[in-house]
Amino acid sequence: MDEVGTLAELWRYPVKSMLGERAAGTEATVHGLPGDRRLALIDRETGKIASAKAPRLWRSLLRCSATLDAEAGSGVRIGVPGGKPLRSTDPDVDEVLSAYVGRPVHLAAEPPEGATLDRSRPDEVLLEGLDAFVGADLVRVGSGTPAGGGFVDFAPLHLITTSTLTRIAELSPRGTVETERYRPNLVIRTTDEGFIENEWPGREIRIGEQVLLQVVCSTPRCAVPTLEHGEQPRDVAALRIPAAHNRIPAMPDLPAEPCAGVYARVLVPGRIAPGDRALIGPGSV
Repeated sequence: MDEVGTLAELWRYPVKSMLGERAAGTEATVHGLPGDRRLALIDRETGKIASAKAPRLWRSLLRCSATLDAEAGSGVRIGVPGGKPLRSTDPDVDEVLSAYVGRPVHLAAEPPEGATLDRSRPDEVLLEGLDAFVGADLVRVGSGTPAGGGFVDFAPLHLITTSTLTRIAELSPRGTVETERYRPNLVIRTTDEGFIENEWPGREIRIGEQVLLQVVCSTPRCAVPTLEHGEQPRDVAALRIPAAHNRIPAMPDLPAEPCAGVYARVLVPGRIAPGDRALIGPGSV
């Protein structure tokens, strides 16, 4: 295997579509990082998972924070703009979150059977705006993850490199882009240039001494990177740049879409931490 870089950052997002937190070091399991996408809001009217991929309804979630609550065991601390701090175990948590998003929701720890979410078509969002009624694709949550993987979009882990982030920043009118907009689990510091992950699907990556990953596919981007993230402003270039410069099929049988980063599954679990070497080699299949 060849050295591709080092693990620069670890991220987890305890509540789906809310702001996440960095991790100093953690286990990587077949279900991903413990605590990642542990909880999600379920729309009581539709039964679908609330996701900022449908920004007309759910973009306000990206102004909320979610962090693992060590004091409460399996609980999560949730910060709502202008509101009191919440714990996921509070008896009024559904009431408070429903009032905030303006729809009746339930904070769930297990996906309902056949759990789905709406993914607004990103090109239409760019063209029509955030409040427009645009076409949406119905996405089954966790279809590339073993059962019990919480509310991950597809595969257990999402990786992005500093090479990709640097290239997007270079092409952006702002001259920068925030890592958090792409909501990765692993950020790999690399020295190559451009969207280097495009060549990774099907290959294996070793992180540190134990963990072995297999890259499944490129990550198609939705409207989420363009949205306000906490205090970070809206940035349409975060999607327009990949749309103009890295529009590829995420998988061979899919149409070309804006892509940045890759999805991966965990072949060999273990502990990882920032600073670990990242090695890449051919896949075993």
